[in-house]
Amino acid sequence: MRLQAIGVSKNYRLTRALREARLEVEAGEIHALLGENGAGKSTLLRILSGEEQANRGRILLDDAPCAWTTPMEARRAGVFRISEERMLADDLTVEENLLLGLEPSWLGWVGHRKSRKLARSALGQLCGEPIPPHLPAGRLTCGQAQRVEIARSLLGRPKLLLLDEPTRSLSHWEIASLFETLRRLAGRGISIVFISHFLEEAQALCSRYTLLGSGETVASGQLDPGENDRWVGAISGRDHPPKSARPPKRQFGKPLLELKKMGGPAAPRRIDLTLHQGEILGLAGLDGAGRLEMLRAIFGLARLREGEIWRLGKRSRWGSPPGALRAGIAFAGGERREGIFPDLSLADNLTLASLGRFGVLGFLNLKRQSFAGWNWMEKLHIRARGPFQRAGELSRGNQQKLILARLMLRQPSVLLLDEPTRGIDPATQAQLREVVAEMAHEGKGVLWISSDPAELLEWCDTIALFRRGRLVELRPASDWSPQGIIAAALGPP
Repeated sequence: MRLQAIGVSKNYRLTRALREARLEVEAGEIHALLGENGAGKSTLLRILSGEEQANRGRILLDDAPCAWTTPMEARRAGVFRISEERMLADDLTVEENLLLGLEPSWLGWVGHRKSRKLARSALGQLCGEPIPPHLPAGRLTCGQAQRVEIARSLLGRPKLLLLDEPTRSLSHWEIASLFETLRRLAGRGISIVFISHFLEEAQALCSRYTLLGSGETVASGQLDPGENDRWVGAISGRDHPPKSARPPKRQFGKPLLELKKMGGPAAPRRIDLTLHQGEILGLAGLDGAGRLEMLRAIFGLARLREGEIWRLGKRSRWGSPPGALRAGIAFAGGERREGIFPDLSLADNLTLASLGRFGVLGFLNLKRQSFAGWNWMEKLHIRARGPFQRAGELSRGNQQKLILARLMLRQPSVLLLDEPTRGIDPATQAQLREVVAEMAHEGKGVLWISSDPAELLEWCDTIALFRRGRLVELRPASDWSPQGIIAAALGPP
């Protein structure tokens, strides 16, 4: 057995993150670590990688007891954690990042020729498009940066790779390349622990699983490639009805948001688009196709080079995020965890943008704030001890749900969502979609970016396809297929 974690427990003050958790991984195995947000998955990986220490329990690597207390000690033993977060030095080249701290030297001089050889060797073990060693790391895409981090771990002769939601910021094409690389590494005897909230990914890549619930190991065994609804219930710890193939058809109202020949410095380019009351409009395309740039321009985070934005028949003049919020337009970007204030309570984070609704004569009404906290904790199943727990003590997924709750608390008329279901478990994804659908039924409009064609088809009324900064097709969702979306995204300019 390559890895054995036996009876691992971890407490943070009064929060019990892990309770007698157990994990076993064989040599050359890709093992799925599943569980709801806050189940303790990331905490267990941080303990295995030496970033944190358990309060109790044993860890065996190749049947030998391990007692590392720092990530460096874990790496020397062959254990590497690949985080979803970008960990490269953007001002250095790919080669310099790969060899950082491992530079071959002689009499104090760095051997550049040997460095280049080592860098090319490590990069050559990856699948997908080649990555130039001389390229500055700051110019890498999320997928390329992740592959560089995997290549850096290969220079340390890894025995165990720990991947914490590695596909969260990747496109479908980058995910396929990553999976091919992981299968190749497993074939060489490297063990891999793989965390993902996407059951289809785990089923496609992994043979066995361990399921955590409230910090405990509740199940383990062979990963059944079917019965997704049963898995959703098992992961969330509650029954969840099968999701419908299509949302009920809604009647659209008058135009809510109109873009007229809108363009930015680079993208988007001369966009004409109308969002109606009660419409969920999905934005499909590759990363960099202009979808996110368009949402940022609408919200005032990027300047317009040309064109106009109209809301309810009147030309927009907000020009900044505060003005957009006052106009009833709210935006949730892809890096929502950056919006968390870890030292403030859950309730403070939730009401931060709506303090006027929770004050009386300049004083904060704590009872009203607490009620809002409990309400949204229940609505989005935010796992916390209560509204006044520090937000920094929540899991990453629960922090993400907290940001979405703060957004929806403002009751915007237009909701701009960039990959809103990334990093949250399947049951919470369904809850989020139900909340969004309810907003649409109330006559509000939603612009929804997703890299998953199936997600767009399932929940959107209309789908707009972006390619190279331009809106190239706009059709009802019923006129699209997953293959058609992918083909159109890859089509000629």
